[in-house]
Amino acid sequence: MFGLKRKSSIKKPEKPPNQNLSLSDRLKHTRTGLFGEFFSRNKTLINDITLNALENRLLVADIGVNTTDQIIQLLKTEYKEGSTENPLDRLRKILLPILKPVEKALTIPKALNKPHLILVVGVNGVGKTTTIGKLASLLKNEGKKVMLAAGDTFRAAAIEQLQTWGELNNLPVIAQMHGSDPAAVIFDALESARANNIDVLIADTAGRLHNKNNLMEEMKKIYRVSSKFDNDLPREVLLILDAGTGQNALIQAKQFNEAIGIDGIVLTKLDGTAKGGIVFSLADELSIPIRFIGVGEQIEDLRPFNAAEFIDALLLAES
Repeated sequence: MFGLKRKSSIKKPEKPPNQNLSLSDRLKHTRTGLFGEFFSRNKTLINDITLNALENRLLVADIGVNTTDQIIQLLKTEYKEGSTENPLDRLRKILLPILKPVEKALTIPKALNKPHLILVVGVNGVGKTTTIGKLASLLKNEGKKVMLAAGDTFRAAAIEQLQTWGELNNLPVIAQMHGSDPAAVIFDALESARANNIDVLIADTAGRLHNKNNLMEEMKKIYRVSSKFDNDLPREVLLILDAGTGQNALIQAKQFNEAIGIDGIVLTKLDGTAKGGIVFSLADELSIPIRFIGVGEQIEDLRPFNAAEFIDALLLAES
């Protein structure tokens, strides 16, 4: 069944006047936090003072101790005294190999055993439900038949929010009452999706604190239930992380990955934080594919992660 039909109080977001902002504009806070005025096109000198200042900024921006040390050491050893190469160009050559390996787009292969199940996980407040709505819109625009499953049954608001996104995108939403068994909701959704030849089923899950054993056990149960439905079911476990939480996002990623295994990451709220350097720490320490980044409130602000574009937005934008 398509479940609860309560009228939502959530309004469709209106287009803001700055909807055409570039990625460089969106990442202004992170760019300023990372590099400030240290390296510009008119300043090419690297010395102990600028390196120490840069190291402090990288740490504050939550790039992480290990990754920061790697960057600083490469700058020290690779930058030749008297070189005419701009520091920004040298930084780009250092940073790109860190991010390029995790630049792996989400792909939905053509499969006979539909649907492709995307289990969306993450703690409360990271933008899980909003990301699901944006992702659903993106996939629908690619010509996919999409269905949503309200597996976060512990928050009535989560069910309502997902149904609102279903209405906005004109997509079916499978939901049950508040407090229902999440695994049962997702099993019902899988049956409905297969019966209706749905290409992609995106399932929301509960977002209680990541260090609670019952949450992780619930995730494992959902995974087992989906395997019971079809052991060969194509699946993606997509972890949503709030970039603004910095190193805590890295801790969440490690714990979720250890508990259930993560196939991809979406890093949200990059437009509003100076701690966007966490993307480098995630890439360097975990090597989990970064599927998308969130840089705003609108549907189109969920963007496939492109390492070169991301780094250029941080380094090459005009001040």
